[in-house]
Amino acid sequence: MKKLLFGLSALALLSACSSNNKRLIIMSKGAADVNTDTRTITAKDGAGHDEKTIDITGQKLTFQLSSPAGNSSVDMTDNGLYVINVKNDTVVGGYQPYADPKTLKQVFSQDDVKKRIDSLVQLTEGKNISAANRNFFLLPNTATKISANIDAIVVGPYHKMTSAEKVGDKDPEVYRFFSIKEVREEIARLQAMTVPVKK
Repeated sequence: MKKLLFGLSALALLSACSSNNKRLIIMSKGAADVNTDTRTITAKDGAGHDEKTIDITGQKLTFQLSSPAGNSSVDMTDNGLYVINVKNDTVVGGYQPYADPKTLKQVFSQDDVKKRIDSLVQLTEGKNISAANRNFFLLPNTATKISANIDAIVVGPYHKMTSAEKVGDKDPEVYRFFSIKEVREEIARLQAMTVPVKK
């Protein structure tokens, strides 16, 4: 009987732990030092974009962040997928409906381009940002829940991805993030496309 009670207690404990799953994607400039025991993330102003992914359990997680942008404390209570930005720059992005490249629209009108510019400008200004819209404005030293699905795909700044395969009959859940610099460069590129060609 004691063995049975011990077995049930262990099963309940494992079930409680597994129900508090969180996946953290840490974005930094240069490699960040992540210590899950002390719950600290330390980043310096290194070279290039770096990402680390850790899976961790806990009902409420608090991490201390130290980066070139300063120090902060972030709490993560809900289960799911989080992005932590310890870059000395804002990161923006959101859900992208990736599909078979053959089905994607290949020709864009001037109106399409202008709408895209407007959308990107609003993104850089932190406008129309909400979890419902599935878009995000991640200031330095912040953590944001991206999805309840810890297996969602996150494509970070300076990475290229054009398509993702379906898993069974489900479309992939993909979130694409950019540095503010990348978005501004894309706005400038699109604005150049709206200028009439001189004859």
